[in-house]
Amino acid sequence: MSKTATTIIGFLLFIIGGLALVLSLIGVQLSYLTWIDKPSLLLGFVIRLLMILGGIVMVVLARTDWREDEELME
Repeated sequence: MSKTATTIIGFLLFIIGGLALVLSLIGVQLSYLTWIDKPSLLLGFVIRLLMILGGIVMVVLARTDWREDEELME
């Protein structure tokens, strides 16, 4: 997967997870994420947090220049 695609997917995960978290605090849900709260509200909250954190991690890993970091370590 290219860096651009990984970055876009990471940003989408971050934005959708953040929006879903804020909306769930006021009692509204995105229609395509209603399945998250079926087992329990705590699990839904954790999944939303994991979406946010996963998106951040994907963007950071995609944007890191590993060759430059490797040269700096030498």
